[in-house]
Amino acid sequence: MNSELAIDVRGLTKSFSHKRVVNHVSLQVRRGEIFGFLGPNGSGKTTTIRMMCGLLRPDEGTGTCLGFDIRRESDDIKRSVGYMTQKFSYWEDLTIRENLSFVARMYHMADRDRAVADAIADLGLSERADQLVGTLSGGWKQRLALAACLLHEPKLLLLDEPTAGVDPAARRDFWEELHRLASRGISVLVSTHYMDEAERCHKLAYIFNGNLLANGTSEEIIAAQGLTTWIVRGRNLSALSAKLEQTDGVSQTVLFGTSLHVSGTDPSRLEGILRRETAGTECVIEGAETTIEDVFIFLMHTNGIQTETSA
Repeated sequence: MNSELAIDVRGLTKSFSHKRVVNHVSLQVRRGEIFGFLGPNGSGKTTTIRMMCGLLRPDEGTGTCLGFDIRRESDDIKRSVGYMTQKFSYWEDLTIRENLSFVARMYHMADRDRAVADAIADLGLSERADQLVGTLSGGWKQRLALAACLLHEPKLLLLDEPTAGVDPAARRDFWEELHRLASRGISVLVSTHYMDEAERCHKLAYIFNGNLLANGTSEEIIAAQGLTTWIVRGRNLSALSAKLEQTDGVSQTVLFGTSLHVSGTDPSRLEGILRRETAGTECVIEGAETTIEDVFIFLMHTNGIQTETSA
């Protein structure tokens, strides 16, 4: 067993009603690392997370979570992990303090009052500790959920799209908190749809249709795809995008507001295509760094085409 790894799973596979939703996924998460788990809805993220923390038994595959076997020692894993579900699941007719006290009793904590008080202070909940949860904004509910996850001092946090529906300021504060926890040696596995959050993770994995398509740092994932990207600014970008999508040498086009991102795997050929197609127009082109969002859109598009062709 590698003591540096919080999660070490190999070949995880799960099917429901004869449909395979996770297909031989292998992941490693180091202690004190924030690991981002990305993919569209229905891609298999939640199922994979549940298998890794012992909440769901895999059909195939093996692994450990915090040194415990995911098949045989699921109870030990549950006692050592903080799991924050996608849907807020606390009691809205109780206060923050009452909710945390109830969770502390569920964990059979010896000094519940002190643990609750520490959690309230640590997550900045003091001014709202006696406010009914049903009256809180999404950001404050999120803080409560994180405080509840941390009550029993877990070594690993599994967070399933924790910032969905939360305003940008609250999301930023939440991520500052995650990095503070990671600096204390707590590992964090977080699933998210947001590309700005993906870039704040130490490492990333991208899953689509149950298959793990990319795994590594954002720089490693971008480099592995070998994409060159240009930005086009000007008028009639939708028409230009439609034309370029049918052009050999263009891997993808994506509209971002008033600009068009165009990517391909042959740098000189792509530049020639863009200069030819924008000649005599008001459009301006410039080379750009390929972003993690460009790459994930490319991976999803490419894999989607392959799935449709094989069906």
